[in-house]
Amino acid sequence: MPEATILVVDDEKNTREALSKILREDGYDVLTAADGYHAMDVITHEGADLILADLKMPGMDGIELLSRTRLKGLDVPFVMMTAYGTVESAVDAMKKGAEDYLTKPVNIEELEIQIKRILAHRKLLVEAKQLRDRLRDKYKFENIIGSSPQMQAVFKTVEQVAPSRATVLITGESGTGKELIASAIHQNGPRADNPYIKVSCGALSENLLESELFGHEKGSFTGALFTRQGRFEIADGGTIFLDEIGDITPSTQVKLLGFLQDKKFERVGGNKTFSVDVRLIAATNKDLDKVVAEGAFRQDLYYRLNVITIKMPPLREKMSDVPLLVDHFVAKYAKENNKDIRSVSPDALAALMSYRWPGNVRELENMIERAVVMCNERVIGRQYFPVITGTDGPEALGMPAIPGSSLEDIEKFAIQKTLEAVGGNRTRAAEILKISLRKIQYKLKEF
Repeated sequence: MPEATILVVDDEKNTREALSKILREDGYDVLTAADGYHAMDVITHEGADLILADLKMPGMDGIELLSRTRLKGLDVPFVMMTAYGTVESAVDAMKKGAEDYLTKPVNIEELEIQIKRILAHRKLLVEAKQLRDRLRDKYKFENIIGSSPQMQAVFKTVEQVAPSRATVLITGESGTGKELIASAIHQNGPRADNPYIKVSCGALSENLLESELFGHEKGSFTGALFTRQGRFEIADGGTIFLDEIGDITPSTQVKLLGFLQDKKFERVGGNKTFSVDVRLIAATNKDLDKVVAEGAFRQDLYYRLNVITIKMPPLREKMSDVPLLVDHFVAKYAKENNKDIRSVSPDALAALMSYRWPGNVRELENMIERAVVMCNERVIGRQYFPVITGTDGPEALGMPAIPGSSLEDIEKFAIQKTLEAVGGNRTRAAEILKISLRKIQYKLKEF
């Protein structure tokens, strides 16, 4: 079986035939095209693992062929061939995505080395992507990523409680993904095809919140110009998610307790009783035990809400999830912004894994999105994370200052911190840092 398929694109017949013969002797399957238009047809219908294209051709030149290939979403590597007088154009082609260029007449030995290097690198990228995809599938629940023991415990609880009718209370700091967990419970339960209604309790005043939840009758208060259904009515048969439940007032707490006891309620200003079948999921970033002890939250309501509790861990307590989350967000925002960005650099990952993350996963996501937008390279460097400095930054946790540190210091820090984050798993650390396991082992002996 051929090592790979190479497409040779050149308007000079002698060049095409000579290169084809040599590459076939090297064990490659070779396709040829005399111009860019024919090449596009070959790429579309037969495919290629590498394209060796002349820069200057009549009709469609090598750069336009590269651009059209990328527009079709094909990431096949290009090597450009150019005469000495057009090296600047070849460099421009590399800026647009070509892997490398060779000057004519082509040095065959150099060409063979380039092809082997590019195909080997591409094979590693494909294998790394496949591995990341398998890891992501293994440690992904809906849109929630996590390989840490804490997140695996959360996923297991979601799977157990989703089929039930039980009320669920989700606790945790802001930005830990409480809303995602609530949605996952609904989507994986028998009510998935019925309404899923979210209400942010902290964003509404007492009167507005009661009206929002239970509805109101026309004329029940100033501005009530018509009768309105509440969210509990709209959610009948489905799920209602009450975010920031710890912020509701004592009056609303009483009404909510009444509803949880018998699933019945009255609209504001009305006397008709409504009965609905609604599953309640609530979330809070407050310590409700403490709030109850202070008398600001009803104990009986707390017991009604606290049938099943899911505690979302802060990101600083599950740092082994950072590499998976980084990969996920880089892929997500690179796609949204139509950018060919593959990963973050080892020193950038080390910095991300050393940060305290006061804003948790939401802060990490925002930081990655900003870096993707600002980055013009395939790998996001440490310079695209300027916020990770100061008392919460890597320097405060022992990371060598950049600039001012030697590459050896930075490399040592990256390897040590990554190993800490993955519980000493050297294979996983090598995958994250995109270096060989042998190099990890060698460097540890050196350190």
